[in-house]
Amino acid sequence: MPMMAVFVAAVAVIAVVLVVAVAIAAERTPSAPPPEEPRRDPAMEELRRRYAEGEIGREEFLQRKIDLEE
Repeated sequence: MPMMAVFVAAVAVIAVVLVVAVAIAAERTPSAPPPEEPRRDPAMEELRRRYAEGEIGREEFLQRKIDLEE
């Protein structure tokens, strides 16, 4: 019976060591860099602002958007 207890204790110790090793490895593994935000075009932002505020109509907005994207 004491031999079984020693075996179970050894398995438990090995399991704890493996869990700790995996946790340390996961912590040290570099994560992927955050995705870059798309660059903001100030002209396009201004165009969208003017359209949203009603300064320009839909047709003018669409034409200028096409012009800016070229």
